[in-house]
Amino acid sequence: MDSLDAAAFLQIWKHFDRDDVGSIDGEQLESFFHFALQKNNMKKEDVSEEKLRRLRERLTSVSSAAGRLSFRELATMMLPEDENFLLFFRTETPLDNSVEFMRIWRNYDSDGSGFISAAELQGFLQDLFLQHGRNVSPEKLEGYTVTMMKIFDRNGDGRLDLNDLARILSLKENFLLKFRTDACSQEDRRRDFEKIFSHYDVSKTGELEGPEVDGFVKDMMELVKPSISGTDLDKFRKALMSHCDVNGDGKIQKNELALCLGLKLS
Repeated sequence: MDSLDAAAFLQIWKHFDRDDVGSIDGEQLESFFHFALQKNNMKKEDVSEEKLRRLRERLTSVSSAAGRLSFRELATMMLPEDENFLLFFRTETPLDNSVEFMRIWRNYDSDGSGFISAAELQGFLQDLFLQHGRNVSPEKLEGYTVTMMKIFDRNGDGRLDLNDLARILSLKENFLLKFRTDACSQEDRRRDFEKIFSHYDVSKTGELEGPEVDGFVKDMMELVKPSISGTDLDKFRKALMSHCDVNGDGKIQKNELALCLGLKLS
């Protein structure tokens, strides 16, 4: 299937993975394969029988292990190597902490608009490829940027919001979802607070600042509003700092955050 590109593959994938779970049932493979041929205006005779046989064998061997096939596994098998750029940064930059995600967001939202423009996205992609020792021509880089915008710009406004970038970077589940909101005893609340503060205090200084505050704010907001914009985050951050930053140093100490949350640490 040499004519299949990343953009076309994503369209086909979305047709089958309607619930956006990131995998499809192994029983859907044959339907997926035929649909891919039809979408690319290809006929079976356009592809050698030997190639079809090998592809089916590979798909079946992978899906039979767990009964489902992930986006990454299927794309790796079906896309040409130079179209695997999408998988490249999803697998090479796994993020399990919103602090690092927000560090990236602040760096590439260079104009502070609360969105990532096409030009800013291109700068992000260029740096990402360079970090991993890959040289990409300006023409290819521009093509990748256009394709990424088509794939991840959900509302088609020509820019990416926080949630779009989180999908690109494959940001893991919100850390705060691990904790119960219906507080139990003071002891349980203090124990949870220590775990939470430690998670966002990446620098281990005993205080949150910069992207550490951003990461905490992002996860807090998403508990009540799953889809937030950069401007939403900035407004909530400002409100949190005005309420919690008692000494006005631009940081949130552990005792300041505990006070904001109505928690006594001792």
